[in-house]
Amino acid sequence: MLTTTDDLAHGVLSVRPAPPLRAPLTAGLHWLDTPTSPALLYVPDRLPPWPAPLLVALHDAGGVPGDMLTLLRPAAAEHGALLLAPASAEVTWDAVAVGRFGKDAVGLQHAMATVFDHFPIDVDRITVSGFSDGASYALGLGLANGDLFTRVLAYSPGQVPPVHRHGRPTVFVSHGSADAVQPIARTSHRIVPALDHDGYHVDYIEYPLGHQVPEAVVTASSELLG
Repeated sequence: MLTTTDDLAHGVLSVRPAPPLRAPLTAGLHWLDTPTSPALLYVPDRLPPWPAPLLVALHDAGGVPGDMLTLLRPAAAEHGALLLAPASAEVTWDAVAVGRFGKDAVGLQHAMATVFDHFPIDVDRITVSGFSDGASYALGLGLANGDLFTRVLAYSPGQVPPVHRHGRPTVFVSHGSADAVQPIARTSHRIVPALDHDGYHVDYIEYPLGHQVPEAVVTASSELLG
């Protein structure tokens, strides 16, 4: 049984991979219904021998799931990974906006359960990623669910939502030194040393651009999907 909204207040998800009960979905894009907002699933033409890796991708404030598909679909296709891009219920993710996990975590959990119902998933290759506010949300979820997400890819995060941390996922952080939306001095320059101090393995890339994710950074981060 999936946890309820109240149980998810601290970002802890109960969904876990299990032997699928339904046939795999066909290659291409699929909208998945959830109790909150729909999620977009990309199934690559070429999947590796089962089980498959799963990459969860969270958009920025005001963004849509298709933004993350544009950013990460080439990497997912190259590595034969399923790519799940949920949508926030409001303009941005609940734990970033109000400091509490709620509807967005419920929607993500249901979308992941649907994926697990159709595909056998490699428990050692489940990654949560995001850009900007989505990166902040990914860090919160990843640190709270280190027994589910083995990797966190945070592109230009703004903060780490306070959570009770469980497990030790590896963490990738990237940020533009000229970022005016999430200024690096008060975001990644604080986040990365704090995570390192807390004993997490952190790979960090800084580049001389603004609030964007260069293709080379996506390529570097996607090596962690293998």
